[in-house]
Amino acid sequence: MKKICLSVAFLCLVSVSMAQLKGSVSCPPFEVDILDGKVNGFKANTIAGQIKSKWPCFTSTTTDSAKCGEGVFYKDKGISFYTGRDYVEITEGFKGKLSVPLLGAARGSLFKTLGNPKLKDASWDAYQTSYGALVLHFNKANKVRLIQFSTNGTETLRLCE
Repeated sequence: MKKICLSVAFLCLVSVSMAQLKGSVSCPPFEVDILDGKVNGFKANTIAGQIKSKWPCFTSTTTDSAKCGEGVFYKDKGISFYTGRDYVEITEGFKGKLSVPLLGAARGSLFKTLGNPKLKDASWDAYQTSYGALVLHFNKANKVRLIQFSTNGTETLRLCE
């Protein structure tokens, strides 16, 4: 009986001694330059491996080429990198810094900063930029709710639905 108790106690001590503390993964803040089409110096056509190493706190990734291709997602921070289609998406919950505060901006107030859109729809405007394209999606109050920018031009841009 003593051998059994001693064996159980030993096994408990061994399992506890193997426990390790693991620190949480921290990410540098996201700084988006809308007019230059970069996130912390990375263009929208940066490969997924570089993005993951710069910001290791991603919430999910995908390599599904049937849908939208490869992507790295930071849903809790409001930013997603669609590396398979060379564009970045920023949502209303974005936790970072925008060089031009577009989220929540009224549709009619954008001409001074962005000029005329190249393409228009009832719920979005697409602008041709020096780096590619910038697409702004609007809510029912005509305020920006979603930003997408790409290294592809408006003619070749392919966004996920």
